[in-house]
Amino acid sequence: MSAEMDSTGILPGEVTAFLTDSTLCIGCKACEVACKEWNGIEADGLELTGFSYDNTTALGHSTWRHVKFVEGTPEPGIGGNHPGKISWEFSSDVCKHCEVAGCLEACPTGALVRTEFGGVFLQPDICNGCAYCVFACPFGVVQKNEDDGRAFKCTFCIDRQKAGLEPACAKACPTESIKFGRLEDLRDEANRRMDILHSRGMSDARLYDPVDTSVKGTHAIFILRGEPEMYNLPPHPEVPTVYLKEGWKSAAIEAVAMVAAVAASFLVWGKSQRNGQG
Repeated sequence: MSAEMDSTGILPGEVTAFLTDSTLCIGCKACEVACKEWNGIEADGLELTGFSYDNTTALGHSTWRHVKFVEGTPEPGIGGNHPGKISWEFSSDVCKHCEVAGCLEACPTGALVRTEFGGVFLQPDICNGCAYCVFACPFGVVQKNEDDGRAFKCTFCIDRQKAGLEPACAKACPTESIKFGRLEDLRDEANRRMDILHSRGMSDARLYDPVDTSVKGTHAIFILRGEPEMYNLPPHPEVPTVYLKEGWKSAAIEAVAMVAAVAASFLVWGKSQRNGQG
């Protein structure tokens, strides 16, 4: 109990984040369970999928933390964190809390807001179930509960953060694969960890932190082995609203062309009328 009450020392207004290191994840799914217990989320993943040992399969309205199983082909003598080849990997996925969040930009009711810690919080009592956020999320994180009618996603444990506690998932992780702290501190720690992994021969280790895309970075960064697509992460996530300029430009051109065509048809018609009368 005393450990639970240890303060993170992070104050409101300081930007926080998750750092998830897939090379330390053992696939125990303690983070999934802790998330469900703290937030009172319904159980799921109780039926065999038939295509993976992972039965929750993806993030959704009732799965705010998901441990993905990256299942390769087993080879004798190769396992764990073998530097030469990935045979079996785990990684705990979560809402990215984008710096430029498509879900927040698309929400018409103000149900999605930016918190004092930099995360994106979905207020279920204001959500009208339009699902615009579902389509606007470049990571496919937000999902609508068809039985409830509203959309749900990770809250970044805003209630725990306000109380000076780390999120439940990070607290429960037995290997510290999920770390929580100030965003810039975690980026520094991630770079140090990358140096260690590369020194151990893991040349395929990479840091996933899409600061050079239209999302302008996230509050959940990942250390991976291999391509991001293996972990269900887009290599270049884009906020849908970046395409609005081109969309409106095309619409304007089409509108002008339509007006010009109508005006031309009236001119031709008027000329033919005058010629007929003459």
